[in-house]
Amino acid sequence: MEQKTIITSDSTCDLPASLCERYNIHKYGLWVNLGDKTMVDDGTINNWDMYKYTRETGKLPKSAARSIPDYTDFFKSFTDKGYQVVHINISSELSVSYQNATLAAAELPNVCTVDSRLLSSGQGILAIRCAEKAMEGLDAASIKAFADEYKSHISTSFVLDTLEFLAKGGRCSALAAFGANVLRIKPSIIMPDGKLIVGKKYRNNLEKCFEQYIKDTLVPDADYELDRVFITHSGLDDPEIAERLKALVLSIVPFKEVVINTAGICVAAHCGPNTLGVLFSVK
Repeated sequence: MEQKTIITSDSTCDLPASLCERYNIHKYGLWVNLGDKTMVDDGTINNWDMYKYTRETGKLPKSAARSIPDYTDFFKSFTDKGYQVVHINISSELSVSYQNATLAAAELPNVCTVDSRLLSSGQGILAIRCAEKAMEGLDAASIKAFADEYKSHISTSFVLDTLEFLAKGGRCSALAAFGANVLRIKPSIIMPDGKLIVGKKYRNNLEKCFEQYIKDTLVPDADYELDRVFITHSGLDDPEIAERLKALVLSIVPFKEVVINTAGICVAAHCGPNTLGVLFSVK
């Protein structure tokens, strides 16, 4: 069946190029300001360079949404060729991207925007599901309706090694960050209804905290969609941790594909290094 709808997404979906190619998903990079340099969130600068900059200067990179004219031009690159478009935005609780994209879409034919209420690979899972519907030949309006219902099936959570970066970004107090570091607390962050809130708190060495988080998050008798799970991290001091955690994930739930993925700079700038999450969907 001929595909008539293109799926696009803010770069905060953190999908690797291989999956974008497999599902014909087009990422649109948000802006990132690093000192006097402005760049697109497209992997031009790696996370470790960004962490080095933050620790040397005490400043976070500043991410910025695309403007309404930017989104208009991006969408027109598809609609001018006769395609319909469904664009998946990062949660509107975290960015004005959805607002800007929606205002742009209102001026164009056959463009729908979706407030994912998610970020990172949770947003990516939604984009993939929408891309599967596009491959089946559904139109943009039908895919948007599907997405608005399906997004509540996606679990998005992470464990942070440090609250330093959230504190610098104004998402938690400096006192809370200091206390967590002194007590070696590793908090989990969950996303009920698109907002970032603190979940369970872990206290141990980092890998043991990740292991307990996975055991708490993956309940064996839940009705998982087994085709894929993401282990997404912001850059790990020990990259082999992710491989070891993969074995733990599969011992609990027999997912068919485990994608070990690195978050882009827009997400990593707020959570800092050694953040890791397991992201999946349920039926």
